[in-house]
Amino acid sequence: MFKLFAFLMFTLKGWELKQNVSSETIKKSIVLGAPHTSNWDLIISMGGFHKMRFPLKFFIKKEWLKIFPLNKILIAAGAVSVDRGKKSTMVDSMAEMIRNSEEDIALMVTPEGTRKRNCKWKTGFYYTALKAQVPIVLTCLDYSKKLAVFGPAFMPSGDFKKDMEIVKDYYKDVVPKYPENFCLDIYQDDEDIAAESDSTAEETVGAGHS
Repeated sequence: MFKLFAFLMFTLKGWELKQNVSSETIKKSIVLGAPHTSNWDLIISMGGFHKMRFPLKFFIKKEWLKIFPLNKILIAAGAVSVDRGKKSTMVDSMAEMIRNSEEDIALMVTPEGTRKRNCKWKTGFYYTALKAQVPIVLTCLDYSKKLAVFGPAFMPSGDFKKDMEIVKDYYKDVVPKYPENFCLDIYQDDEDIAAESDSTAEETVGAGHS
């Protein structure tokens, strides 16, 4: 139901889809969902992915999956949440889930972790892709053109700052719904990167612009 609603919103609001890489060639991946400045981002994105018939999953806080009947709607839309074991980090859990999946799986992560302005992107998406040995698919919504862009994709090299140059170059001209809330100064000190690599952005519902 949610996917159909998202597809209708995508179509009725006049959005177009541009694919820079074939979704059929990517069996498992981490999908980077940015900029994330509005609740509409998820709806429009889901509409575009549904149009491609792309097997997208996205993280939300596990508490949301305990609320009936909302949990039924979210799960049908692709929502997942991973419980970490005592000896497992979120990155490890996500990477294991991707590696062990017998079906095609694309896990969307919003690295900003909030719809408010945040220059310190969470790095879990990067280290999850690195550990799972899957590509990172860059996607964006350009509100100035009503254009949803899928791809390109790249394999993480292990050099975080070098790979983030690819990310920064991709998003530098994208116009989000609320431009003042988008920041690409995403580099962190090495000690911060090491600490953040054990976490990931899993919030898709919360306070902020709608």
